[in-house]
Amino acid sequence: MRSIRFRLALWFVVILGIVVTAFSGFIYIRQVRDLRATAVARLELKARRLGGFLRFASREYFQQTPLLLPNDPGSGISILQEGDILAFIAPDGQVINNWGPIDASGVHQLAGGMLKGENGSNPSLMMIYARPSVDDSRNPYIVLLAPIQIEDTQVGYFIIGNPVDPGNQLPRLLISLIVGVFITLGVALFGGVWLADRAMRPVKTITHAAQTIGETDLSMRLNLDHKDELGELANTFDAMLARLEVAFERQRQFTADASHELRTPLTIIDLETSRALSSHRNQAEYERILKVIKSENQFMIQMVTNLLTLARMDAGQVVFQKQELDLSDVTLEVVERLAPLAVNEQVRLSVGDLPELPVLGDRQYLSQMLSNLVENAIKYSKGESSRVQVEAGSRETDRGAQAWVRVIDNGPGIPADDLPHLFDRFYQVDKSRTRNHSDEAGSERALTGVGLGLSIAQLIAQAHGGEIHVQSEGGQGSTFEVSLPLVASISAFSQSI
Repeated sequence: MRSIRFRLALWFVVILGIVVTAFSGFIYIRQVRDLRATAVARLELKARRLGGFLRFASREYFQQTPLLLPNDPGSGISILQEGDILAFIAPDGQVINNWGPIDASGVHQLAGGMLKGENGSNPSLMMIYARPSVDDSRNPYIVLLAPIQIEDTQVGYFIIGNPVDPGNQLPRLLISLIVGVFITLGVALFGGVWLADRAMRPVKTITHAAQTIGETDLSMRLNLDHKDELGELANTFDAMLARLEVAFERQRQFTADASHELRTPLTIIDLETSRALSSHRNQAEYERILKVIKSENQFMIQMVTNLLTLARMDAGQVVFQKQELDLSDVTLEVVERLAPLAVNEQVRLSVGDLPELPVLGDRQYLSQMLSNLVENAIKYSKGESSRVQVEAGSRETDRGAQAWVRVIDNGPGIPADDLPHLFDRFYQVDKSRTRNHSDEAGSERALTGVGLGLSIAQLIAQAHGGEIHVQSEGGQGSTFEVSLPLVASISAFSQSI
């Protein structure tokens, strides 16, 4: 009873049983009506023949002993058939003679009831549907009562009747219908269970796959070649497994990369601390060790902060306080704040056109997004003529008006193989793109980063309905472009909301 396929088959049998039973009942009732109509027509024919015989009969006919069975005046064939009843009744209700499977007492009882229905008056032709005790079959009879007129004088009555079902067809039909219904339901039950089991096999496959799939192995696929709803369910299940596999793989890679990146600064801090504690050193050596520890500590703080930001974004816990602002103002603030870093790295940081670009966004996160892009450009520029230019503008696209900010550098560029993975977490371009700084302890680590800045920047852009695109060629530098939906004007937007 807990099986869906059995319950489906059972409901199918119940519905089929109702339909088959109703249809069988309709057939039985229709057959009863047809037999009754045939019996009435047959009885009317016999009554006409009997009436024709009595019109030629005389009073002497009723004085014969015994009374002869009436014949059809035209053919001379007996009016009655097997199972028919016929009786002549005197005006006082006494039975003159009777034929067929009914005795005098039965005729008297039948005639009394019919005459009583006429309130004792001289009845005209009347017909009733009766079930007299004329035989053991209890077959219903159609009975007709009519007066006998001889020489314009009523000499009595005659009762003639024939069975509704002379061949006993109805009992056989009823038994056949009942047996047929049970056989049909039995076959339907077994066939329904088989069909339901066959139809539910994909569900069993999906259930078995779900039970066997573990967190360590999400490569299993159903690959069901069905074009129905279950096939669509299986395809959806396969797509879900593919997404889960990608998510778990990314999580494993994320954990491994984070562990690897944290292991290095922790190892350095442990080594430097052990070195400081191993023996007495001069003040300059202690200062150097503390600078290294501070540098590694700042690196870990930045990485943990970025990891926390990514985790909160993935969980949907970041609430963006969006407001009307000018994207060019945010860009100019970022450039002014990073100008000392550019001077320290001997990079010329310049600003191009910055027209008014009204957008709806969170100033803090937009500033973080642009800071990551500008800081990356400063880190990876090269040569004495190193330069980074920041410019902004707007354009019309299929998605409407868009504001854009470009960060252009003349660094070593990004290899084509690395471009598709540039925004992946912990992904770092080949070290040949990294500047080698050794002017002070920890400076190289501060410059290279761990590959989270672009991932965070892309998530922030997407959360604001925008995207970040990159164009780069080897030895020709790189261009990062942020595009965000543009509002017609800040004041107009304020009025619209």
